[in-house]
Amino acid sequence: MDVLVIGSGGREHALCWKLRQSPRLNKLWCAPGNAGIAEVADCVPLDIADHAAVVRFCDENDIGLVVVGPEGPLVAGLADSLVAESIMVFGPSAAAAQLEGSKAFTKALCDRAGIPTAGYARFDEISAALAYIAGRPLPVVVKADGLAAGKGVVIAESHAEAAEAATRLLAVPGSAIVIEDFLTGEEASFFAICDGEHAVAFGSAQDHKRVGEGDTGPNTGGMGAYSPAPVMTDQMTDRTMREIIEPTVRAMAADGMPFRGILFAGLMIGDDGPKLIEYNVRFGDPECQVLMARLDSDLLEILYATVSGQLDTVKPIWRDAAALAVVMAADGYPGTPVAGTAISGVEAAAATGAVVFHAGTARDAAGQLVATGGRVLAVTAIGDSVTKAQTAAYAGVDAINWPGGFCRRDIGWRAVEREQA
Repeated sequence: MDVLVIGSGGREHALCWKLRQSPRLNKLWCAPGNAGIAEVADCVPLDIADHAAVVRFCDENDIGLVVVGPEGPLVAGLADSLVAESIMVFGPSAAAAQLEGSKAFTKALCDRAGIPTAGYARFDEISAALAYIAGRPLPVVVKADGLAAGKGVVIAESHAEAAEAATRLLAVPGSAIVIEDFLTGEEASFFAICDGEHAVAFGSAQDHKRVGEGDTGPNTGGMGAYSPAPVMTDQMTDRTMREIIEPTVRAMAADGMPFRGILFAGLMIGDDGPKLIEYNVRFGDPECQVLMARLDSDLLEILYATVSGQLDTVKPIWRDAAALAVVMAADGYPGTPVAGTAISGVEAAAATGAVVFHAGTARDAAGQLVATGGRVLAVTAIGDSVTKAQTAAYAGVDAINWPGGFCRRDIGWRAVEREQA
């Protein structure tokens, strides 16, 4: 089967890397891809916002399956455009992608389906938002209602900080915000593959959103992750499927927008069990990197079974090991990253046993690897424990020579502390 992966980040590199291992794969394409993806797939400079161009490419190249990586094209309806032309696609319709495209949509679904989540209110007018904020206990969470690349969330420790965030987010024309009560507990990322009627658990991870060590500084798209999440025991996984994932799949089907693809639940695990923080409708980044490193099954077989209505015939098999990814970001991130800085030593990192997934990379005219984005590399390693995976990942990081980049040195600290205890 010929497969086209849509996207250009570390998530898409991990998907291509895993798909390349499938005996069912004939030819692998990626649009637009990056310098790392080019080592495992044929990159094509398609404008993925031009749905007609993507459809035309699929027709001309006999693409059997399209795998959409990022959320933007899904919210914009790329899956709908492909399905309309009888092209198989792994990823939800625009209607179903509202689970990520609108925080308020998801909160309203939680209300209807009885899914545990934080108390909230939606606002599109600042005076009402400010009045609501003034009466809420601290800390309070302010979120952009729409897509914000993982950076539209402010956990405000004061009413003044919350008011500033609300004012800034609502200054965008046509915008809306959701103001939530703060949940306490331990965060986890949980994944389920869905075919519109059924859902199968697809692993867990824990991300590190803050840019600074000790979970300090502004939120980012993710500075590192490890899998599995220790807090997601078999019992907690069962509760999450029963109380959150399955009611969501049923509610979406009942509302005429069945969810097909990967459902990524951001969870808060507290004393009373799991609560939904938010949904994403695609693999996480860098969570995808650690999931793919641990997956022992044929990814293409699982994705094809999902889109062809045969999800009940497959069961993901996982390596009995931990995986940990350290994100290396360009100086200036998550503000304005410095672009064009040279990177070397990726081959030396691979020689340590780590897998280096590329996100914001390209080759210059001389063939030198250079940084082109904020999050640039995700150095990923496997170990018998999170502690060993952490040691192996940082050995890979230390083999890379990139004066223009930085990383956190404490990825996996919660799990390491738990293992040492």
